[in-house]
Amino acid sequence: MSIRGLKKKQPKTFKVRIITVDAEMEFSCEMKWKGKDLFDLVCRALGLRETWFFGLQYTIKGMCTWLKMDKKVLDQEIPKEDPISFHFLAKFYPEKVEEELLQEITQHLFFLQVKKQILDEEIYCSPEATVLLASYAVQAKYGDYDPNFHEPGFLAHDELLPKRVLRQYQLTAEMWEEKITAWYAEHRGIARDEAEMNYLKIAQDLEMYGVNYFPIAQNKNHTDLLLGVDAKGIHIYSINNRFSPNKSFEWSSIRNISCSEKELTIKPLDKKAEVFKFFSSQLKVNKLIFQLCIGNHDLFMRRRKVDSIEIQQMKAQAREEKARKKMENQRLAREKQLREEAERAKEELERRLFQLEDEARQANEALLRSQEAAELLAEKAQIAEEEAKLLAQNAAEAEQERQRLELTALKSKEEKRLMEQKMREAELIAVKLVKESDRRAKEAEHLKQDLHEAREAERKAKQKLLDITRLNYPHMAKYPQYSPSDCRDANFDKGSVKLDLKDIDLKRLSFEIERERLDYLEKSRKFEDRLKELKSEIHALKLEEKQAGLYC
Repeated sequence: MSIRGLKKKQPKTFKVRIITVDAEMEFSCEMKWKGKDLFDLVCRALGLRETWFFGLQYTIKGMCTWLKMDKKVLDQEIPKEDPISFHFLAKFYPEKVEEELLQEITQHLFFLQVKKQILDEEIYCSPEATVLLASYAVQAKYGDYDPNFHEPGFLAHDELLPKRVLRQYQLTAEMWEEKITAWYAEHRGIARDEAEMNYLKIAQDLEMYGVNYFPIAQNKNHTDLLLGVDAKGIHIYSINNRFSPNKSFEWSSIRNISCSEKELTIKPLDKKAEVFKFFSSQLKVNKLIFQLCIGNHDLFMRRRKVDSIEIQQMKAQAREEKARKKMENQRLAREKQLREEAERAKEELERRLFQLEDEARQANEALLRSQEAAELLAEKAQIAEEEAKLLAQNAAEAEQERQRLELTALKSKEEKRLMEQKMREAELIAVKLVKESDRRAKEAEHLKQDLHEAREAERKAKQKLLDITRLNYPHMAKYPQYSPSDCRDANFDKGSVKLDLKDIDLKRLSFEIERERLDYLEKSRKFEDRLKELKSEIHALKLEEKQAGLYC
């Protein structure tokens, strides 16, 4: 067979790119493959068995459409590109995630998709709930919180909160991280799959969780509305409110759903109830709504039936896997606890060893200090002995000095007594001199008074004599040659002699008084000098007594 013949027998293929929430894969598909062949290939590659929740989505002309399983891939209206891109996403949502999601991969894919929808604000979540959900996402990614490893800023590159929440509150990235970390620290010991399940259990209670919204118009009035399809039924919303439906149709209350061109009809189980008709702008939208309704209704009915053998096996395997993981987690937790205890014991031993080494070092230092202190004490003892000898010698000298001072003190006392006696005698002499001085002053005053009286009497006598002379001998001035006058002149001369004699006595008396005064002053000066000498001697004796007292 030729090489050309072999090439002709090889089937033709085309490439597809499968994009999951966190990865991309490329496959080569045969031209004749149907949508289910490609879907099964992707599920096998992922190891996914719960395939009924998922589908392959693509975008054509701005509209998201799901790949049909029963038609050939290339026969469907798909993008003309190489490779052809499909998104592997959850198409239908469980009513209770904890009961219906059996495989870990299924749970992980749902977790990633719901998390992305919350961050992209396709599902509304309150700020408080977003922080709690973010803490479970961090636990699933990083494991248990370790303050030594998870330092501030370790969440800087993770997208954990919707931008709407970040804009709503004026908080810094560090403050948001602090709030998330506070919850994250409380999740210690929770495994990754358990953290993801806790995330989904909180998310499934949100109003917009698992709802596919489509714009529609009601018959007749053509009012703009939103139609939502989820695992519980069909809901009608006003255009501005996606939280609270105006009308709901549970799957259990719907008898039939029909689709014809742009019209969608919902027939309730109660035949007497009104039939609801809605219109969409495009036939493709109607068909998409119809597909989602059929798929969600089938899953709704399936949940209420006895599980198939495959589901039972999967649940059994899931239970076994959970039990095995639980035991493994317990074992790991015990090992971790033992390791932590061993590390704590090691740290305690290292601390104790360091403490003992420190104590030994301190003991060695204390020993060295003791030796140095002993040497210093020996040296001090020698010095003290020498000082004692010196003190004994000083004591003997001090005793001799004391005896000498006692003798000196006795002499000083005797001298002091004599000096005090001399002082008393000097004081008595001073008193006598003062009295004598007063007496002499009084005598001098009397003498001065007598002298003054004598002089006054002399003046009066002279005046009287002159008066008498003028009266008795008025011609004597004119006739000086008159002989009787010689006799009178003789008599007058006698009177003058008497007066001159009296003047001589007064002068002598004044001279004696002045001499006695000068003698008295000289004696007083000498006595004062003697008093000063006595005071100096007494002061010197007092200083000697004070010094003698200090030495004693």
